[in-house]
Amino acid sequence: MSLRRPAKDQPEKFEFNSSSLEAAKTIVANYPKGKQQSAVMALLYIAQKQNNNWIPLAAMKYIAKFLKMPYIKVYEVATFYSMYNLSPVGKYFIQVCTTTPCMIRGAGKLVEACKEKISENESELLSDKNCSWMEVECLGACVNAPMMQINDDYYEDLDKEKTLEILDKILKDETPKPGSYRGRVNNEPENNRKTLMDLKNA
Repeated sequence: MSLRRPAKDQPEKFEFNSSSLEAAKTIVANYPKGKQQSAVMALLYIAQKQNNNWIPLAAMKYIAKFLKMPYIKVYEVATFYSMYNLSPVGKYFIQVCTTTPCMIRGAGKLVEACKEKISENESELLSDKNCSWMEVECLGACVNAPMMQINDDYYEDLDKEKTLEILDKILKDETPKPGSYRGRVNNEPENNRKTLMDLKNA
């Protein structure tokens, strides 16, 4: 995985808009007095959603003041978790899981597809800023490995050919159908096997 560093080009200011501010106040109010700093992860997520899916340093400083905590602590959280983007991402943001279950099931082929269709380098925007990709740690869909996430949708049971087809669609600004690409519903067993007895008798 690439080293996580903030983008070189940073906006000078950031503040929550009205809807983000309301959401942040609601979340902070759920914490006991003196424990409001525990809302830092939720507020970082709110900032990311407001700011085209990435968090500038100005947002981290704003959240530090909002929660009355040291800026370095907010920075530590934002740079530790890969779900927080530290630089601009594409309209279609592709996250390829390369943790062990996905890797042994062929995640390397998904990475190859991203390099061929989007960019040789992770977190590098296409010229039209339509798309970017990166490797990430476990996305919690190990049984449907290999898989990737595009924005809020999961694409599972993939191989290189299917991944290329998905990428071709998003590069045309189309939305491919999420879910299993081997026809499974959720994470049901394959070959219509429903019980351990079926496996025993197979």
